[in-house]
Parts: sequence; structure tokens; C-alpha cells
Amino acid sequence: MSGVVAAGGVAAALFGSLLAGQGAADEVPAEAAVPAEAARVSIVTVNGSGCPAGTASATVSPGNSSVTVSYSSYLAQVGVGAEPTDFRKNCQLSLDVKVPSGWTYAVTGAEHRGFGHLEKGAGALQQSQYYFQGSSDVAVKSRTFTGPYDSEWRIRETAGEVVWAPCGQQRNLNINTELRVDAGTSADKSTSFMAMESSKVPGATYDLVWKRC
Repeated sequence: MSGVVAAGGVAAALFGSLLAGQGAADEVPAEAAVPAEAARVSIVTVNGSGCPAGTASATVSPGNSSVTVSYSSYLAQVGVGAEPTDFRKNCQLSLDVKVPSGWTYAVTGAEHRGFGHLEKGAGALQQSQYYFQGSSDVAVKSRTFTGPYDSEWRIRETAGEVVWAPCGQQRNLNINTELRVDAGTSADKSTSFMAMESSKVPGATYDLVWKRC
């Protein structure tokens, strides 16, 4: 069963209000420039049952086109072998994106990925929000899954408006995600789970575009 969900427009509502009065909203240039110097990213803070210390990492792709976040212990589950609190897992990350001098960036969209196995009668929810530090208006996007389900899943969000981070100011990129699994009417001796990551793909990618300050 395919696990692809498109969520166009949510990032527009999210990022369109993030930096009001702090950064100018523009369309992406037809031939978007990219800094030759590599950007760097580090995790400033990490909290949540889905990302215990040392189980989350972030990297900037070659060419500075995206930030990828990987998880190694992000799994929500119910049923046989699960603890009562395992039905819900969450992770809150604050990322420091070090941009090359004279440049600024914007996030144009995101893709969250993982693998899920849901028995008949079970259900699951994936929820995410991502925003710059200091934002007072943050949109939350939720998606649901229904069993039977046994597949990788991908959820794509595309921004309709591009808001650039203010030049010369540090604004951490905050990422909050959550997974929940509900046994519903599934069999008592079954197990259902949702993972933020799979053996083939990392948990999330946040697309970047660049321009000179």
C-alpha cells in the first residue's frame, strides 16, 4: 500500500507568518544561486521520547540544497511487546544552521518519511511543525493512517510563499514531530507500529533555497 501524502499549502501558512517584520517574502529567483562554501548545521537542543540523547543527527546535503534529519530510535507501537507509554513518541529539535557569510536561506518545503505496520482495525497519526525561533504563529499538520497497512510512508509539504531568514541574525530552525498508534479494534495478540525512518531513507528532509544578502 502506498504511503505518500501531499500537504501543499500548509508550509505556506506556516512559513508565511514566521518572520513578519523580520524578513522579506519573495519568489524563488528563476536561477537560484547557491553559496560555494558549505553550510553547516548542529543540534542545539533535543528533547522527547522519540529521540533520546545520541539518537538524532542533522546534516546539510552536498550543494546546500537541504537539511536532513535522521533518527535511530523513533518508534511508536502498541500491542505485544509494547510498554503502555510506547503508543506516543515525540521529538523536539532546535537546529543552528550556520550560513556562509553574505548569504541567507529559506525553507521551501519538507518531506517526512518512515515505515509503518498497522494491523486491521488499528490506526496511526503523524504530526509535524517546523518554524524559525521567535515565531508566535505556528501551524501544525497532522496525517492519519488506517490498518491494514505495511509499507514505507512519505509525506510531502510544499511552501506556497518563500520567507527568507533575516540577514545577519541567528534564528534557529525548530522541528517538532510526533507519532501515535492506536490499537483500535485490532486483535489483542497483535502488534502495530510507526517508525520515523526506515532502512532505506532518513526521517526527514527540509528543502533550502539561497540568495545573497
